Amino acid sequence: MQPQFFNVINDELRGGEKNHTVTDPRTEDELWPCPIATTADFEDAVAAAQAAFETWSKTTVAERQALLVKMAENIKQNAEELAGILAKETGKSKILADIDVGAAIAQSLYYSKNGLEDEVQFEDDNVKVIATHVPIGVVGAICPWNFPLILSNIKVVSSLVTGNCVIVKPSPFTPYAVMKWVELSRGIFPPGVFQVLNGGADLGALMTLHPGIGKISFTGTIATGKRVMASCAKTLKKVTLELAGNDACIVLPDADLSKAVPSIASGGFFNAGQVCVASKRIYVHESIYDDFLDRLVKEVESGYKIQEDHSAPSVFGPVDNRMQYDVVRGIIEDCKRNGYNIVTGGETEGVTGKGFWLPPTIVSRPPEDSVLVQEEQFGPVLPVLSWSDEDDVVKRANLANAGLGASVYSSDLKEAERVARRLEAGSVWINQSERPNFGAYFSGLKDSGFGGEMGKQGLLSYSYTKCLHIPKN
Repeated sequence: MQPQFFNVINDELRGGEKNHTVTDPRTEDELWPCPIATTADFEDAVAAAQAAFETWSKTTVAERQALLVKMAENIKQNAEELAGILAKETGKSKILADIDVGAAIAQSLYYSKNGLEDEVQFEDDNVKVIATHVPIGVVGAICPWNFPLILSNIKVVSSLVTGNCVIVKPSPFTPYAVMKWVELSRGIFPPGVFQVLNGGADLGALMTLHPGIGKISFTGTIATGKRVMASCAKTLKKVTLELAGNDACIVLPDADLSKAVPSIASGGFFNAGQVCVASKRIYVHESIYDDFLDRLVKEVESGYKIQEDHSAPSVFGPVDNRMQYDVVRGIIEDCKRNGYNIVTGGETEGVTGKGFWLPPTIVSRPPEDSVLVQEEQFGPVLPVLSWSDEDDVVKRANLANAGLGASVYSSDLKEAERVARRLEAGSVWINQSERPNFGAYFSGLKDSGFGGEMGKQGLLSYSYTKCLHIPKN
């Protein structure tokens, strides 16, 4: 039976006069009709959220956390259906789709045990100051397409555990799994607390401008993030932006290549490089460069092959959508036009009979001013560059659009930490591929973001902090 999808407003399912469909990235087959929310739908959702907030905001942290456990259980009960839908709309293998769904469960359970509590900020003989955390109101969650459930769920659970209501706008490239998740969650939370609307940039713009929405959490490109921030300023909304990360990886001369190479291959080609903190530029010390490159090519050619069968046990896949496929293909073609040394991959035509497939591609020593190095590729093409001077490589690594994540590899942890502290990124991983931790604040420096998610500090961005000054006599 063909699945059906709905906007969810005040726990009611709504279709629409206008629909759009998404293309399966593996096959280019058209998937299912998906209703586009109207302006009236949006206004109804905001009104429902504002009404629900009056009582939902008064619930205790423990009460909200108990419902997050129920939500996690509900996702688990429907995991097969959600993963199946997600795999079709993203092109992910079964393994990758299961990871996406499993992480949403784990996130929900993590925040069911970790919330914001009152804390004493100051105390002396005369006064005690207690900081209490007050929900903002209605949160608009504008979500990306690369990990639809994981990256929507973090915005949702952060909103809910802090006492906010949330309206989710999934990416129009991947609306299905998120819409089905919200539909299946009906009855867990009071009506109006957790809603979903499908739409494009026009709906996102409405969310950023509406005075009834108190915060926007957005994940996407730098250019769009700047427009979101400008729109939010008109009503002084709180805003969190996770933006592009042209992440650098620095390999020191003493790195254990037997461990570093598989980790870096995973960092660069997991989900075909479509990860916010994927290793996007690899800087290898010149003394080990040739050995590293030879090992990396062998690792990638053996472990990251195109496998069109969705059930094949692979963490590599197609590019998610035609728009991004054209971007990545254009970068590879630019490398060819300029005569850069493509040591594996590089095919952009007739890779498979159908689908948005590009092979894992490695480019040796492209110029520092090349498009591949200067711009985030967000796809399966990786530049491997050399360095000899630490000050020089740190300067090259610290681009304005490279402030989300970074990594350093060395057999000397103190040396690796010293270099890591020089990198201008919100998160730096040492001797491991880049994977955010639910308990760690995740934010971008410079052009890579504004504010952040996850951990206690991330929850603070979903709250006002109010101080109660209590006299002792």
